[in-house]
Amino acid sequence: MPGNGLTASIRRLISPEEQLSRSTPSPFDELGQQMNDVLGDGGILKEVVQSGEGPPVPENASVLIHYSSFLEYSDRPFETTTHYKYPQMMKLGRDVTLAGLALGLLTMRKGEFSRFLFQPQYAYGDMGCPPLIPAAAVILYEIQILDFLDSRQVDDFITMSPEEQSTVPLATLLDVVGTQRTFGNRCFNQSHYDHAKDLYKEATLLLGNRETRSDAEAEKIKTALLPLYLNLSLTELRLDSPHKALKYGNKALEIDSANTKALFRCGQAYLELCEYESAQGCLMTAQAKKPFDTDINNLLRKVAICYRGTLDKQKELYAKMFNDSRGK
Repeated sequence: MPGNGLTASIRRLISPEEQLSRSTPSPFDELGQQMNDVLGDGGILKEVVQSGEGPPVPENASVLIHYSSFLEYSDRPFETTTHYKYPQMMKLGRDVTLAGLALGLLTMRKGEFSRFLFQPQYAYGDMGCPPLIPAAAVILYEIQILDFLDSRQVDDFITMSPEEQSTVPLATLLDVVGTQRTFGNRCFNQSHYDHAKDLYKEATLLLGNRETRSDAEAEKIKTALLPLYLNLSLTELRLDSPHKALKYGNKALEIDSANTKALFRCGQAYLELCEYESAQGCLMTAQAKKPFDTDINNLLRKVAICYRGTLDKQKELYAKMFNDSRGK
């Protein structure tokens, strides 16, 4: 993410007092002259450093952003996310509460990097936030939109009563569940496993609460549940919960008994539980479906080594017990 851009072309190497005495425009004043007025009242000024693509961020979206916020005459941000490899996804109106930041994000597109100047009424107000933010402070924000997801449909659906949800077309429910799963996948890929698990489980509950009206609807719900159970199984493995991982792997197998991913997940869970025969059985069934799958074959070898080690230890134990009994 680019620096704050004030140190060379904008910021002067003189103190604020000297600037005032010479009637020299401040760094933020100079920066503001090359920015666009977003609302027309001068409260939010914007400069696009790198353009994005696609539609702008919609209201109620959840955004994945890097940002840094600066006070004037400061080279170091008082708040930044750039040290995070995976910043947390934030929801507008809930996690993003600064008025200028929320309004500024609505003007941005995926991949865009922009600078904003927020006047006090769109930042921390006339009182500021002592001791970090002085009174009536103008704030510089540098923001990069990594990605965003439109969660309006999910929010509207979840606020409905169960009776209202049951009247919604199945296609709408499947769209909502698909969005939840996408959110969960994003959290999983950022190693936020607990959050991913919550999203996956919420999606399974929405599907489970649906009263099906035909066999075709029941099949569509099963089809939507399968990847959620697989994702939950893998997530529980990441959270070191092999019993729960096995539970969700078996739920996936109830839907598709020949699913190699479900068999592989169960094999992983059984291995973590040191139930090597069961692990071997699941993995050999999966191997019969995909004989050249590297992950399956590698895990099978690992299970065989662990199983052999356990048998060797048992033999040693039995031999010792036998020798001890003979000695007596």
